[in-house]
Amino acid sequence: MSASSRATTFTDRSASTGRGVFAGTTAFTGTATLARLALRRDRVLAPVWIGVFVLLAGTSASATSGLYPTVQDRVQAAASFNGTASLAALYGRVYDPTSLGAIAMVKMSGFGTALVAVLAVILVIRHTRAEEEAGRLELLGSTVVGRWASLTAALAVTGTVCLVLGLFTAAALTAGGLPPAGSIAFGLGWAATGLAFAGIASVAAQLSRGARAATGLTLSVLAAGYLLRAIGDSADPDGPTWASWLSPIGWDQHVRAFAHERWWVLGLLLVLALATGGGGFALAARRDHGAGLLPDRPGRAVGSRWLAGPTGLAWRLQRATLAGWAAAFVLLGLVLGNIAGNVGTLLTSQQARDFVLRLGGQKGLTDAFLATEMGFAGIIAAAYGVQAAARLFTEEDSGRAEPLLATATGRGRWVLGHLLVALAGPAVLLCATGLSAGLARWVHEDDAGQLGRVLAGALVQLPAVWVLVGITFAAFGLVPRAAVAGWVALVVFLLLAELGPLLHLDRRLMDLSPFAHIPKLPGSPFTVGPVLGVSGVALVLLAAGWWGVRRRDVH
Repeated sequence: MSASSRATTFTDRSASTGRGVFAGTTAFTGTATLARLALRRDRVLAPVWIGVFVLLAGTSASATSGLYPTVQDRVQAAASFNGTASLAALYGRVYDPTSLGAIAMVKMSGFGTALVAVLAVILVIRHTRAEEEAGRLELLGSTVVGRWASLTAALAVTGTVCLVLGLFTAAALTAGGLPPAGSIAFGLGWAATGLAFAGIASVAAQLSRGARAATGLTLSVLAAGYLLRAIGDSADPDGPTWASWLSPIGWDQHVRAFAHERWWVLGLLLVLALATGGGGFALAARRDHGAGLLPDRPGRAVGSRWLAGPTGLAWRLQRATLAGWAAAFVLLGLVLGNIAGNVGTLLTSQQARDFVLRLGGQKGLTDAFLATEMGFAGIIAAAYGVQAAARLFTEEDSGRAEPLLATATGRGRWVLGHLLVALAGPAVLLCATGLSAGLARWVHEDDAGQLGRVLAGALVQLPAVWVLVGITFAAFGLVPRAAVAGWVALVVFLLLAELGPLLHLDRRLMDLSPFAHIPKLPGSPFTVGPVLGVSGVALVLLAAGWWGVRRRDVH
């Protein structure tokens, strides 16, 4: 038997028995060290996102008491909410119409729970498959580090983040005036759902070969779960209401925080977390390092014409992601278009109506609602733009840009390809939202003019979106280590948009967001000056990034 055969046999035996290659080590050796390394890497990401979630939840709790001051207001609003199928599908149901907390947190229990799951997925994939794909785990594995150490550390760190998030959320809700029992149930529901999807992500990390594929696989499971929950919550009493019990998101909502809590449902989420986490460990012992258990799809023998230039390559790298985002934006537009006609029935007090009017638009509650939601659609579209622009840094940092630039392809053409996708992608997404929402309003009101009005409200967000793309690109060109500047700016602008009107922040502070200068369409008059001003800021940022890229060294 050769030395390589003995090494392979020993490695396989060590994976199945839990003992490492080095004497006295096990498959978990080095877990604590890798966990500390992961916490150090997440020392900014984790606290920022925990803070964002806690602020959103706490603000929703403190602001809703003024919107529905009486029990009668709550009962009427809950009846309208549960009676609107599109609202129930998007957010979930209000299980106790007399409970202020049940109404206050209905959006956070549906959409917010899904975002917590996304955070858990990102953390697990970041510290497992992404590290393996980059080659860093191979270097660590050659030392005294066990085979399961990275997965254990990733799950431990993600579980800690989810638990801290849940506890701080419960404290924020209690401080906002909601009952402590319901607040704890809500926070633990978020934490348990995050743990469940962390386990699912650990399985996906073993099945697929790349980090993007693993993330896409897990998010597909999340989307399917959200769809099942939406089908169950929007169904008639004699319809498939059971569908929500097939979804982890549905399980979290069936905890029924603030509505006679069902604590035992949290056990379902914990069982799922343990089962999927254990499955991740079992699968990790049965695959080769750097490979996935799912077979790779063979590529074409001859490359397509799209690969003839850097723009085609950038499009090919990002087209699947853009298609997924576009499908989600079409669905979002359809839901918003259908909800808009019923928004008046949801706001029973004059104070509530004034609140929505203050958020955006000046011509009726429907226009105010559409203007506000198109502003949030713009912020979400900006997330795609930031991600697409940040792909330049990923390509350079991973070493894939260097061999490409060693050919006849110039640096400018390479950068321009990815930049075009980052600028055009959000335009496609906003068109998808505007068209689908406009068509829904057209059908609802039998007025073809609604299509153009709503589409304009979506597309007017583009200059502000391009400012965020410009921030990301400028950071890439001038200070590559600050490539996360786009994400930081996105979080800041989101908080200003979400919390500014509620906290009555100083107007000068809110004006830091480019979205604050965009006309609130439909409803408000269109003014070209602010749009040109925001577009000019975006152009300056893009020019600064271009100047920096042309003059700095490639890392």
